[in-house]
Amino acid sequence: MDLITKMPNLSRRDLLLSGLAIPALAQAKRPNVLFIAVDDLRPELGCYGAKTILTPNIDRIARQGMTFLRAYCQQAVCSPSRTSVMTGARPDTTKVWDLVTHFRDAMPETVTVAQHFRQNGYFVQGMGKIFHPGYDDPRSWSTPWQTPDAPSYAAVKTAVVVDEDAKKKSKNGPAFESGNVPDDFYKDGKVAALAVETLGTLAKKREPFFLAVGFAKPHLPFVSPKKYWDMYDPAEIRLAPNPYRPKDAPDYALTTSGELRNYHGMPDNGPVPDDLARKLKHGYYAAASYTDAQIGKVLDQLDRLGLRKNTVIVLWGDHGWKLGEHGEWCKHSNVENDTNAPLLFSAPGMKAAGQSSKALVEFVDIYPTLADVAGLPLPRHLEGISFKPLLDDPKRPWKSAAFSQYPRGRKLMGYSMRTERYRFTVWLDRQDHSKVEAVELYDHQTDPQENTNIAGQPANADLVNRLMAQWKQGWPSAKPAASGRA
Repeated sequence: MDLITKMPNLSRRDLLLSGLAIPALAQAKRPNVLFIAVDDLRPELGCYGAKTILTPNIDRIARQGMTFLRAYCQQAVCSPSRTSVMTGARPDTTKVWDLVTHFRDAMPETVTVAQHFRQNGYFVQGMGKIFHPGYDDPRSWSTPWQTPDAPSYAAVKTAVVVDEDAKKKSKNGPAFESGNVPDDFYKDGKVAALAVETLGTLAKKREPFFLAVGFAKPHLPFVSPKKYWDMYDPAEIRLAPNPYRPKDAPDYALTTSGELRNYHGMPDNGPVPDDLARKLKHGYYAAASYTDAQIGKVLDQLDRLGLRKNTVIVLWGDHGWKLGEHGEWCKHSNVENDTNAPLLFSAPGMKAAGQSSKALVEFVDIYPTLADVAGLPLPRHLEGISFKPLLDDPKRPWKSAAFSQYPRGRKLMGYSMRTERYRFTVWLDRQDHSKVEAVELYDHQTDPQENTNIAGQPANADLVNRLMAQWKQGWPSAKPAASGRA
């Protein structure tokens, strides 16, 4: 065991300052890590078998790694999801269920994945959107986290005509924009340029690196240079096939797309008209392709520097996103569209490179997997498990369920369990978990879009009881060692 592993609270720099010698512990053999976060990216990508959103650079990662088709975030909104990825702990442990809480309030001494690599001899640097804006964690980085300043729009925002009623509702600017600007005008282009420059510096260091690069699009507003809009023919953009709420589901299972409605030109309530919906989808697709191009610049630099063969690449979208499915937009729910998100993982020497896996994995599994692949010890607080075995055998038996959750105000919490076949969601009173307010059940074999809640049908009573028992056992019982799959 090397000295850094024996003394995990010391970084390589700490050891150098202390005068202690660092054994040749195969620092060079430890893989680098390129940790890529993408905001609001849904798995409608080429590597997921879709032909809609054009993302050739994300598909490059898939060809050299593994695409996880059934990866689930722990809560489908930015800060809780990112906190779970970075801490390896679930929202009920981090106490981050909103956008205004820092995980260190509840877990002051927890070690994040970036911090763990720093404490084990890595140079760790972060840029762009990793933690939620305003909630960075300085302990995670070897050098201060950075994010470039950039305008939100190419057009002058104040030129948008906003009436007094809109001002009262705190409307933002337009929800989409096709800017006649270069890639580095918007933030993601600047983040990519910073990452390319940083890789050149990191390549000269003796210690391995962990570089976290966070991209802000396709999050609203859907802005990107015009050339990415021109990649799509509006006439070929299809609207959601199920623009209605799930039958027999409680009203609070979904929201009313409030995030979208805060943008100028969006209806205050009711359905989004078809022509506007098509423009929104066009904007989302263009923004995703724009960010994909920026990811490509980072990958090109990795190749140019000869670092690719010894670098782990993980790319994750913090949650899914609705584009009119269930008559709604954005995230903020437990439905499949929101909880199922992109996850790609590429590691040197993996045997199943270029393959995909249908195994149920969770975002809390990213931390332990990275540590496992790098040969680092696993902190005791982790609530996920390493999916490293899947990198060699993607079809091996794995978890029996994945777990997500979403609150509805201070009163309700919806806890959702995704098994191989079913999505089972239980809505509880947040003050008294013995009170079940509602149950949802969707059969993905017959209803993959989750259009009909069948929990209340008498014929499914035994199934509901069986899934309820499994749900009560919770995520610890869903590990690969658990027998049987629902």
